[in-house]
Amino acid sequence: MNKQEIFGFCNDNPAFFLATAEGEEPRVRAMLLYKADEDGFVFHTGPFKEVYQQIMQNPHVQLCFYNPQQNLQIRVRGKLEMTNDRALKEEIANHPTRVFMQGWRAACATEEDFYNMFSVFRLKGGLANVWTFESNFKPKEDTAL
Repeated sequence: MNKQEIFGFCNDNPAFFLATAEGEEPRVRAMLLYKADEDGFVFHTGPFKEVYQQIMQNPHVQLCFYNPQQNLQIRVRGKLEMTNDRALKEEIANHPTRVFMQGWRAACATEEDFYNMFSVFRLKGGLANVWTFESNFKPKEDTAL
């Protein structure tokens, strides 16, 4: 798969597993992708969560996207960067897939309080590995993103 096909697959299968580390111990949890394109893989989480602290301590992560009907898995590894782009946060908060965030906004005293409730991360320039049952025993090939 080329990188455009990888972006498309990930956008079509936005639930992914994020692997981080806490000290020497791995941590994995399901997350929801906002978007993947030439600007990177973008998602958000709350600064009060353990995953946020793990990322801040070690921003090197791996994202794993999977579609069981296609028996296709894409693992993306690289370094996360936090972005404080207010326009991107507003775009995310108003996206139809993020309707749940409107309740958060309504509960906040100010817009600033709302924007401080979530942090946006981007993985740009990482490496992707595509896995299928057919390619299971072949040498791994990385695709630069």
